[in-house]
Amino acid sequence: MQSKQDNRLLRLTIAALMLAFCMVLPFLTGQVQQIANKVSLMHLPVMLCGFFCGPWYGLAVGIIAPLMRSFLFHMPALFPNAIGMAFELGTYGLVTGLLYRLLPKKPGYIYVSLLAAMLLGRLVWGLSRAALAGLGGDPFTLKLFLTNGFVNAVPAVALQLLVVPVLVMAVYRAFPRLRPQDKAKPIQNPADESAEEPAV
Repeated sequence: MQSKQDNRLLRLTIAALMLAFCMVLPFLTGQVQQIANKVSLMHLPVMLCGFFCGPWYGLAVGIIAPLMRSFLFHMPALFPNAIGMAFELGTYGLVTGLLYRLLPKKPGYIYVSLLAAMLLGRLVWGLSRAALAGLGGDPFTLKLFLTNGFVNAVPAVALQLLVVPVLVMAVYRAFPRLRPQDKAKPIQNPADESAEEPAV
């Protein structure tokens, strides 16, 4: 029981740390919206939170981060940008955490989970922005969706594919307790997790 509580506290602490990174990392772009849109630094901690803490923490951090940052620093603008991002980032955190727990615990499946999250997150973002446009936001066309969601996102996608898998594998090796149980293996006592060989 104590190990379960310790693991829960560890995941809660990491989720809070990832939320703090969401507040701080965008300052590296100088709060310039055009640069921020190219590299999407806020996406990185949300994706990592999904891998490290699970789908529900990832979902929560993804929803809270853009809204909180909008209120604290007025970047991104609340409507429609931050609201649309809340749907997008929430999907990233949910899908990375969910798929990695369902798929085999091998390095290649980190990329599978990440790519699926990127695709689904951008689709959810497009749907949310289209809905917000109907509520009085800026016009949102298919061209804008493809340009902002995919063409202009190439630098951000490249950065995420380079950084996220490396960090996930490194952290799981350093902290094997964070690694989710492989569904194909029998469930073990959480107190024995530290004795397992780190897979990823």
